[in-house]
Amino acid sequence: MNAHPITVRSGELVALRLFDISYAIDLAQSESLWAAHVGGAISRTHLSSTPTKAIAFDIPPLRLSLGAATLMLGSLEVVTEISVRLYDFGVAALAVRVAIADVAWNDFVAQFNALDQVIGPNAPVEFWTLLLDRVRSVIAPALDRPALDTRLHEDYLLGVVHTLDQPLNAAELSERVDLFGLLSGETRSLSAASRRDLLARSFSYYADDLVVLTWDRAFIYEPRRDSDVADVIEVANAQLVEFRYYDTLLDDELPSMYDRVEAARHVVSLLASRRFAHLARHLYTLVAEVTQLTEKVDNALQVTEDVYLARVYSAALGLFRVPTLSASVDRKLAIIRDTYAALYAEASSRRSELLEITIVVLIVLEIAVTVILRH
Repeated sequence: MNAHPITVRSGELVALRLFDISYAIDLAQSESLWAAHVGGAISRTHLSSTPTKAIAFDIPPLRLSLGAATLMLGSLEVVTEISVRLYDFGVAALAVRVAIADVAWNDFVAQFNALDQVIGPNAPVEFWTLLLDRVRSVIAPALDRPALDTRLHEDYLLGVVHTLDQPLNAAELSERVDLFGLLSGETRSLSAASRRDLLARSFSYYADDLVVLTWDRAFIYEPRRDSDVADVIEVANAQLVEFRYYDTLLDDELPSMYDRVEAARHVVSLLASRRFAHLARHLYTLVAEVTQLTEKVDNALQVTEDVYLARVYSAALGLFRVPTLSASVDRKLAIIRDTYAALYAEASSRRSELLEITIVVLIVLEIAVTVILRH
């Protein structure tokens, strides 16, 4: 390390907590409700420096300001800016931002780790749930099938640097400051292998910018104050929350589906076809709804021409296992589709059997009536 310590002239620390709060959110209605009851800053998110044709939101999320609050980071009291971003597929992304000005690098790292301790994944969740309750109390009419359980959530931390006390390119920055303590949260020295792993997903577009992604933290060095990288990282986290929700939903649905199918098979034959048809309709509705929502989640952000942001976005999706979860959801949907098709086939077979029995009974009755009349 250089003998002269680096000072962060400007930047911010960002803590994200993302929740699935409903099946879908009417963003236009949410905007109207918030303006009527709360006011404050309201905006629809558009990537600031990227041409629309290169990368864009399918349906831009809605950002609402929740005002300011104070937090204690160790012995330091800081003022935070709090906001929420609502995605139409049912995710609320709460963000707490701490502005940084003229802070030595080691203090920047210490404050980042302190923020993790105060409102990170291992801290009490009440801080976030109170904020979420504030949001939901206002936009409740805009929520389609609100989630009763908000325990499913994701956390992420962003350490953002805009300017340093001396101009450094990405290579110099990696040599002059200790990124490992910031990215890992560890105070002890890491092994060479661990250091390589932490920097495995590093990206630069210009010589003086740098993005490093890890599972639960990211470092962003962006002198142009471009927020697009942070936005696409948030979208990837929102997609992770939603695919986790549907993966869990289908995990719960499959065993109960098997039980209902088995119960339908033990119903008296005269009623079995109706039971099978009713169950098949339920499964068809489930498949249609989940497929519609997962397609909406998949298309939340459309990347075409911006190769750099596409690389960061794809790396974040891969790191968060979003493609793996998406494939898992698709496999479970395929099982339910096959079951739905088999149920309709069995319902049709039972109806055919019932029709055949009815015809036979009618023939027997006709013969019996004829015999009786002849005598």
